[in-house]
Amino acid sequence: MRHTPWLLALALVTSVSTASAQDPDRKFSFQIGGGYTWTVSDARDVFGDGFNFNIGGTWEASRVIGIEGLYGYNGLGNKDFSLNVSPTLGGAGVPTPFTADMNMQYGTASVVFKSPRATRVRPYGLTGVGIYYRPVTVTTPGVGFVPGYCSPWYYYCVPGGFVPVDNVVGDRSSTDFGMVFGGGVNLKATDAASVFVEIRYHYIWGPEINSTAAQTITGNTVTRANGQFLPFTVGIRF
Repeated sequence: MRHTPWLLALALVTSVSTASAQDPDRKFSFQIGGGYTWTVSDARDVFGDGFNFNIGGTWEASRVIGIEGLYGYNGLGNKDFSLNVSPTLGGAGVPTPFTADMNMQYGTASVVFKSPRATRVRPYGLTGVGIYYRPVTVTTPGVGFVPGYCSPWYYYCVPGGFVPVDNVVGDRSSTDFGMVFGGGVNLKATDAASVFVEIRYHYIWGPEINSTAAQTITGNTVTRANGQFLPFTVGIRF
């Protein structure tokens, strides 16, 4: 039974691919892909690069124009930094490690402009708008006491004691409007499917952060949490 979702997914892909092969003038195509995401501009100073995964579909409005809807997930890894921490207010601070973790999820709607020549290698460009969700968690190492606990399902059994833990000192998120520009190449593999290689540029208008009690990492007291990301993706369209 645990393999049933994968079998259903395989059956869906097979049925869609078969239908596509029987209808060369189909009006809809689907895509799935993944790759590497670069964080650019000021955000690169506080977040790392990561991976991307996306899934979506395109309505073929004409031979050269398509309307695409896409969901994307970008895991941007961890970024370590240090702040001086004091056990008392106004006391001498000790450099303490912190870690920021972020991902970016979005839904975009884009207009795709394809080459009018339906050759095996077919370039395209696109532009669109989207809604972007960016959660951020900041943690610092600590120590906590864990009581004795055993679970065969976790492969875990300890008599209890002090263990390393992560203290969450900040957990925030922002949902914002943005734009996307990009382009790529479709490489026709069969009558039913093609491989694509593309790169996209995402620009996100983030909230304004007004810090009157402390300086921001950038050194300014007022700044915007704008985001700029550059995902490179390889995938399949069918």
